[in-house]
Amino acid sequence: MITEILSKMKKAMGKSRFNISAVIKTVLRQGLSEREMSEEIERLLLQADAGPAVCESIARDLMKEREFFRGEESVKKKLKELLLVYFGINDDRRSLNMTGGTSVIMFVGVNGSGKTSSIAKIANYLLKDNRTVMLAGCDTFRAAATEQLEFWSEKLKIPLIKGVRGADPASVAFDACKSANAKKCDFLLIDTAGRQHTKGHLMEEMKKIKSAVTKCGISQPSEILLVLDAVTGQNGIVQASKFNETLRLTGVILSKMDGTAKGGITLRIEKEEKLPVKFISFGESLDDLSRFDPADFVESLLMD
Repeated sequence: MITEILSKMKKAMGKSRFNISAVIKTVLRQGLSEREMSEEIERLLLQADAGPAVCESIARDLMKEREFFRGEESVKKKLKELLLVYFGINDDRRSLNMTGGTSVIMFVGVNGSGKTSSIAKIANYLLKDNRTVMLAGCDTFRAAATEQLEFWSEKLKIPLIKGVRGADPASVAFDACKSANAKKCDFLLIDTAGRQHTKGHLMEEMKKIKSAVTKCGISQPSEILLVLDAVTGQNGIVQASKFNETLRLTGVILSKMDGTAKGGITLRIEKEEKLPVKFISFGESLDDLSRFDPADFVESLLMD
């Protein structure tokens, strides 16, 4: 039986799922050779932003066991097995790291990536797990960013620490950590200013926020999550690389999954950047967020 989350994922990934199913059916009807079939599937995965290296490797693996080209279900079964191997289905890095005291999660990403709404969804997710949560507004340059956090803080009934316009973001982070520790909050979620990965001096500011967390008695943020717009495709890989180089990311949240047919970006992030995709977001509701489960994800891609 399809779970509610899997059903939402199925709907969200409709474009990718339709493409994969359609191509498999087409190549089987056309009477292509096994090599031509594998090349068509490789082409499809490439169009879905799975990346040349991954696509070529999957195509090679398909050709090693040609007997699976017997029908649509056989092709899907084999492709599912290969994709799950690439994702590393038993990767325990997908769980949120927690410390003994307050666990601090920094959220980073470029402007427009869906960072603030992702923070609200994660807060909602944690509250449903009976965790206590505090928000920290370290984007002190955009009034709209603070207003957004204030809205979610009121809606979710959780405290928010913020600074005045133009305040030092690292100082706000430090004060928020002190407050969260004093109140024994389970989680402190830090919103940072959206910035382009090409702006070195702005990226350095993120290091200062990370350092401020350690100075208030916490060894380091338990998570530094990059919120990545799934629609960005190739540019998303560049973003992940730059942010990871600067901050040593612990994982990725893929937002706006309902707006793209290019779900293959998940493979590239994991294989090329060695970063686990921890959550995917696929709608406007607070509940439109799911822990990333490779088995469910691949199933949603290959369903009819």
